[in-house]
Amino acid sequence: MALADTSFLLLVFQLCAFSWQAWALVDLRMEDTVEVYTYESAEIPCLYSFTENPSMVMVQWFVRGPGGNRVRISYSDLTMQKVDVNTSYSDRISVRSNNNGEFLTIQDIKLSDEREFFCQVSGLAAGNGEGKTLLKVFDAPENPVIEGVLSGVYVSSDSPSKIASCETRDGFPKPNITWYRDHTPLYPAIGLVNVVTLVTREYSGLYTVQSDLHYKVTKEDKDAHFSCEVSYFVPGAVETSKSTGINITVFYPTTSVELRRESPEGLVKEGDTVEIRCQGDGNPPATITFNREQSDVELVSDQGVLILKEVSRSDSGMYECHALNMDAPDHEEVGESIKLTVHYLDPAAVVPKDSEIMLRGESLTATCNALSSLETSTVWFKDGVEVERGHVLELHDATFDTAGQYDCEVTVPLLPGLQTSGLVHIIVQGGPQMKDAERDIELTEKVGGWVNLTCEVRGHPKPAITWSISGSQSWLEVVKRETEDLVYSVVMLKVSTDTLAICNSTNDFGFETKTYNIRSIPFSQTPTARKTSVDNSGVIIVVIIVSILLLAILGSVFYFLYKKGKLPCGRSGKQEITKEKTNKDDIVVEMKANKTEESVLLKGINGDKKPPNDQSTALSS
Repeated sequence: MALADTSFLLLVFQLCAFSWQAWALVDLRMEDTVEVYTYESAEIPCLYSFTENPSMVMVQWFVRGPGGNRVRISYSDLTMQKVDVNTSYSDRISVRSNNNGEFLTIQDIKLSDEREFFCQVSGLAAGNGEGKTLLKVFDAPENPVIEGVLSGVYVSSDSPSKIASCETRDGFPKPNITWYRDHTPLYPAIGLVNVVTLVTREYSGLYTVQSDLHYKVTKEDKDAHFSCEVSYFVPGAVETSKSTGINITVFYPTTSVELRRESPEGLVKEGDTVEIRCQGDGNPPATITFNREQSDVELVSDQGVLILKEVSRSDSGMYECHALNMDAPDHEEVGESIKLTVHYLDPAAVVPKDSEIMLRGESLTATCNALSSLETSTVWFKDGVEVERGHVLELHDATFDTAGQYDCEVTVPLLPGLQTSGLVHIIVQGGPQMKDAERDIELTEKVGGWVNLTCEVRGHPKPAITWSISGSQSWLEVVKRETEDLVYSVVMLKVSTDTLAICNSTNDFGFETKTYNIRSIPFSQTPTARKTSVDNSGVIIVVIIVSILLLAILGSVFYFLYKKGKLPCGRSGKQEITKEKTNKDDIVVEMKANKTEESVLLKGINGDKKPPNDQSTALSS
């Protein structure tokens, strides 16, 4: 009943308004559109003003229904404010008003809320008006997902091939997809680019968009990255979301090959293992075969790698590789070649070979050479010490020290791993060369003493040593050492009389002697001059005997002084000394062959004055 009354009053007010419309006006303002995300709240303002003050204002809100008809959802006047029941907005809208107009608030926005909302204002005689606002609803889609084709794409295809697919889900309004190659957008082009788009409206009202890119690939696309970008509307703007980039597999024929030696680095020498790699620029990789130039025999290789083990100089030459294009017209074949040089160093050749005999004083030229593919360097050594640089060794004025083994070492400076060596053994022949043979050696030795006599001789062939000794029957060779060109002999000889000892050395080239003159000394005679090479035992015995005699004489002197009372002993028996004190340095002891011990002692005790030169102890030995 109340609703009928309200309708009747509205009808009356409208009729009255029409009659007063000619002179009364209302200014009503509404926004054309209001944009909002789903599940948020939207507020639609309806602002109005009258040229005359109305006695009553009525405001009604309508929404356009699915069939195009209007459905009222709210009503207000001076007496009431109410929301119509049994509409889809009955529990989701509210209206507030002020002096400027009314504001319709819609909660929990849904996709179905995208429609027109109408506001009718009536001030009876003061005028009436109507306005509308389109509510636009937005829902951002998910990020795009891109997938490339799993199989490769051939450049030989006549038409664009599908290379990738891009999908974005649950967006509103419908999002758009744009394709990119690297950073350049791709647009449909006949025979080059074709984009197939499928749009699906989900039960929820959201859109899912799938786009397939068909593209005429070229060889350059093997390194390109393809991506898709989704653009969609949001309140007051347009936003984008880009996928990750993908690289597609492009199949293209081999047009050239690269042939290179991977190992060893630098120059190749005999004994090295050589690795040669051949790689084509096609995809999938073409079948690679190897052969030597001017030979149809295929070499064994593995995945484009040829391995030559322990190469020799015979492996030098040109090597070819070939790539067979199965996808190319007529199975076209491309190839490349590389030159392999195997460097070598032959064993050293030494002249003279093995050994050479020289005479003392002669000269010799020896050479050491080795055939090589590169420049060589030669060094000569003797006993580990460098003696010459160069392949020629000059030996001048040979001596026995010249003899020995000479080693030559040949190297290749550009290839340190290449080296060889050789040797020559030099033998120097000559007559005996005796140490200290330029002078006779004179020795003196007491009778009964022993002396050692040495004889050292060098020569080649090895000299023979014999001793000739006259004047002594007691001698013995105690040392005998021999090397290739040296003999060393030591004899021990007992002196019984003057002796002449001769060391004789001889070989095929001559002889040489060394003479020892040994003068014997009787046991009681002290030699004034003596030469010996080994035995000094006689001198030591004489020194010991003299020392014992000196001790005996000093003992006798002290005993004589004690008997005469010249030396006080004990604490009693003090003596008064009237003469000058005798200094111990005044005692002089002399040893003479014609003086007796007693006369020597008396002279020292009486304290006879002597010249200063006699105030010392004279010892003769």
